[in-house]
Order: sequence, then structure tokens, then C-alpha cells
Amino acid sequence: MVHLVGSLRKELADSLSTCSVLVVGAGGIGCELLKNLVLTGFKNIEVVGAVCLCASVSFMLTHSFILMSFGAIGIFLLQVAKESALQFCPSANITAYHDSIMNPDYNVEYFRKFILVMNALDNRAARNHVNRMCLAADIPLIESGTAGYLGQVTVIKKGMTECYECQPKPTQKTFPGCTIRNTPSEPIHCIVWAKYLFNQLFGEEDADQEVSPDTADPELAWNPEDTAARATASEKDGDIKRISTKEWARSTGYDPVKLFNKLFKDDIMYLLTMDKLWKKRKAPTPLDWQHLENTCPQEDSPVSGLKDQQVLGLWGYCQLFQHSVETLRSQIQEKGESAELVWDKDDPPAMDFVTAAANLRMHIFSMNMKSRFDVKSMAGNIIPAIATTNAVIAGLIVLEGLKILSGEIESCRSIFLNKCPNLRKKLLVPCILDPPSANCYVCASKPEVTVKLNVHKTVVLTLQDRILKERFGMVAPDVQIEDGKGTILISSEEGETEANNNKFLSDFGIRNGSRLQVDDFLQDYTLLVNVLHTEELERDVEFEVVGEAPDKAPPPQSKPEEVNSITNGNKDSSQPSTSSKVFLLIKPKKWVLNYKRKRYCVCLIYVFKNRKIKPPASFVKEVKIYPKLRM
Repeated sequence: MVHLVGSLRKELADSLSTCSVLVVGAGGIGCELLKNLVLTGFKNIEVVGAVCLCASVSFMLTHSFILMSFGAIGIFLLQVAKESALQFCPSANITAYHDSIMNPDYNVEYFRKFILVMNALDNRAARNHVNRMCLAADIPLIESGTAGYLGQVTVIKKGMTECYECQPKPTQKTFPGCTIRNTPSEPIHCIVWAKYLFNQLFGEEDADQEVSPDTADPELAWNPEDTAARATASEKDGDIKRISTKEWARSTGYDPVKLFNKLFKDDIMYLLTMDKLWKKRKAPTPLDWQHLENTCPQEDSPVSGLKDQQVLGLWGYCQLFQHSVETLRSQIQEKGESAELVWDKDDPPAMDFVTAAANLRMHIFSMNMKSRFDVKSMAGNIIPAIATTNAVIAGLIVLEGLKILSGEIESCRSIFLNKCPNLRKKLLVPCILDPPSANCYVCASKPEVTVKLNVHKTVVLTLQDRILKERFGMVAPDVQIEDGKGTILISSEEGETEANNNKFLSDFGIRNGSRLQVDDFLQDYTLLVNVLHTEELERDVEFEVVGEAPDKAPPPQSKPEEVNSITNGNKDSSQPSTSSKVFLLIKPKKWVLNYKRKRYCVCLIYVFKNRKIKPPASFVKEVKIYPKLRM
């Protein structure tokens, strides 16, 4: 007779009370997960998270954290989550670290302390890092994620399943600098410009985030010096020169009116002199503070609806711009002359500034203005969190964890939570775990990649920061050239190879076919990089990873009226999935090629007179599915 402790077998219950588990992240999923773990019987839990609860009540209402209370405003979220979880089980031993999991203190030996690691993260860099640490430590990892009403949970075990990086993820969308600075055509262009503007005025200046008109725009057909001369007439209000935006702003004392006229009048008039840009598109309309102050109607009457979802009038955004600049000016003055502010979507003055600046630019370029809620969603890359989604996913994580601790890892599944029931009327769809990819540059026996770049234009710092750290997720890479001499190109020891940073790769004899041995001691990870020299990269593209194109998928083969866009019962464009092929049987007497836009899923559905018949091989279409869920 099986001896039960609660709903668990005694052996499993005893295991839960003695084993140590690691939870990474303490956001929407993490808080729910912590509660579930202590209620299930886990007693030794360590939590690492760098989330801080902001002072905004709306933030808490949006995320609906079950462990949060209004008394927690301004306190570290992680500590509050720990204390709240202990109320459910005072005997639990919970150790919480308010820190980044990418801190070198959390090395491979640290991960080996645990029998299981559970991710509750919200960014790809941290997910990549934990994935590699668990592979190095040979510890099972339960990965999870949510996107609105959608969610998924999957188990990663070295040598048995795909790792998190086996399937390439869609790259973060970027926009050409000339579009942002000269010819925005969508609200997101204006929002990105406003975020750049915040950094140029109040934060850390970045040459790649310039907001002034771009005279190097390829659409321009004349000499930029002539353009600048014609624009001299608009160089008013403080003798504005094309110098550092922050330097000029400081010289004016961050005067809101002068900033307004410079950004929304003078710079726009400068753009208008580039008449080549406006041959086939509507020209922008400059704004003048004094003119608007005298002519715009005062917006005294309150607008119905939630404040964050209201779209103000033109003068309303002018006033919001003025108020936010004054507030940010006070903040930076309190910190000192050389202080810098960091943009945070949950910081009201910073969000007000971006909302106002973006909407003013939208108006100038004849776009419909957006509410603060919409701007925040786009500026912060936010997919609204749903409390019930987080709760379901947190529960599934624990269930998969129980399978692992019971020694039944082969019965673990990737489970997808859909927005709508599938053809079997199920919201939860389990899929068998896929085996490791032979071409994975992380979990393969000998990880190797080929990078296409121009060795005469790519500097060592770009290789280190943009390619190895940003693209391949390394933390502290060491790079050695396989040239027979063992030349050290990059060292993780501070100051050892800094002199190489601004030198071109070709200066070190790197050419087409060169090989670089890259090691990251912290991740216990080695990668061989093959260099493919080219001079034919697109404009604003620094490099390409050869053989990786997640954004490309075959076009649909069926006629438009035959296309059924249901993938596992879900019509949402952010359908998360990782299975490689799916066959479903339904009643309609016809073939349906199920094509879910691009880079998602192609599955074959076949039935003949309600009888299950094996599809002919000629009809089988196998297409890799790349997850849309932002992990």
C-alpha cells in the first residue's frame, strides 16, 4: 500500500523537504512559483532576482502579484515575496538574493548545489546564461514564459532534450538611424527617438542614439555643407550649433521652452531644407511654443476613461513636456553636475517625458498620437501580464519538477497554454520534448559558428561587445587566434588587452577563413568562431551569423480560402511553440495546409470519411517552428 503525505508519495514528500532548488526571477511567474513551492512541500529554496518594486500602484495592478500588498510599495519585491511565502509555510528555509544571476558569484559550483533550477525570467540574456550554467553543471532546468494569455513550460536536460538555445530566436527588431532621425513613418519610430532623446539629455550619451537630423541620409543627393548653409536661418534661440545635445541643453539650464523650440521647430526646419526627402512623402510641420501657447485651446475639461489611456491634445502634450523636463532637471541637479539618469518605464517623470516627446513628434509627422499606456507598452516592449496565466504556468513548473524528482524525467513534456481551446477542446497542449540539435552552438559536443563580417571595418571591441556578448550571450569571453602563435585578442582580465579595442581585426592578421577560440570561464563554455570576410553587408549591418535565418519560412502552398490559421487552437500571433512537426486528424474531407504567418508552423491535417488514414509521403511538409514567445 502506497503511503501518502498529503497528495504525494512519502518518498517524494521526504525528497522535497531535503532537496535544494533554485528559483531565478521574482516577477509575475516567480511570485506565484514561490508560493506553490512552499505549499507543495519544498523546504530549501534559494531565489535570485534583480527586480525592484516601483513606486507606481498601476505597476502592481497591471501585474497582479498574488504575494504583493500595497504596504510593499518602495520595498524590494524579492524580500516581500520571501516574507509573504513564509506566511504559508513558516518552517521553509528561503534564501533571497537581490542580485543579477549573471553576477560571477553565481558560478558553476554554485549551480551544482541544487537538484533542480526553475526559471521565471523576463529577458533572453539571463535565460541564455542560466541555460549554459545548467548545462555546465548538468542540472535539470525548467524554463517558462508568458505572453498575455499565452504561456509555456519546458524541461531542459543536458544530452536528453533541446537546450534553450537549440532553436534560434527572432532577433530584436531595430530601425535604421536615418529613419529614426529624419523620416519616421510609424509611432514606434517616434517612441524610439524619444527614448534616445532622454539618454542624450539626461542619461548616458551614445553616439548610436543621436537624435539630431542625419545629414548622411542616403536619400540626400546634395552636399551636406550646402544643406547646413541653407539651414542657417533656422539656427535661432541661443545660437544653436550642431554639438552635443546634452552640452547644449546644460548651457540653457534645461530650459523647457528652448528645448522644445530646438527639437520641434529648429530641427524640423533643418529637415525641411533636405527637400529630397519630401518628394514622395508628406513633409513635417514645425511647432513653435509661443504660437501654440497663444492659439491652442486650453484643455480644462476632464476626459472620460482611465488617465493612462487618454490621448491629450497638442497643447496638453506641450505642457506635459514642460513639466517632465522641469522634474528631470531637478532630479539631475540633486545628484550633481555630472550625474546621469537611467530611463525606466516605471519612473513617472521619465515615462511622461517619453510620452510627451514621442507624441509631439508624431503630430509633426502627421501620425495619430498615442495614450501614455500605448507608449509605455511599446517603449518598454511590454506584453501585458495576466495573473491567471502566471498562476497556471507556475503550477505547471511545479508539476514538471515533481516528475523530475520522482526520477521520471522521460515523462516530462513541453506544455503550451493557449488562448483558445484546440480541436480537442484543450487549453493545455503537451508535446514530447525534442532531442538536442546537432547544430546548436551551445549544447553540441563541439560548438562552432561562422560569422560573416568585414575584417577591415570591424574593431575588436565590436567583436567583444556586439558579437560575443550581445549575440552569443557570453559574459566574460577570452579570445585566442588560431594562428599558430596563440595570439590573445581579448582577455577577460581587466586592462590586459584594452589597447586592442579600437584596432581592426585585420590588424591582427585575421582574414577570410581565420578561426577564433573563444572561452567563457564563468559559463564553462567554449565556442569556435569561423570568420567569413565580406564587403557586401547591408547598410547598418555589422555582421551576420551564417546559416541562421529564423525570420524566413516557406510561403503557404494552399489557396487563400483553404488556409486555416489555427495552430494548436490558437489564432494569436504570439503563439509559443517548439515542436518540429504536428499531424492532426479532423472531420473535413480535404487537405488543409495550416500556415501560421511566417516562422511559426506548417502542419498537415488529413481525414477521409472520418477514418484515420496515414498521409501520403508526398504531402508531408516538415518545417521547423521558431517560438514567437519573447523568452
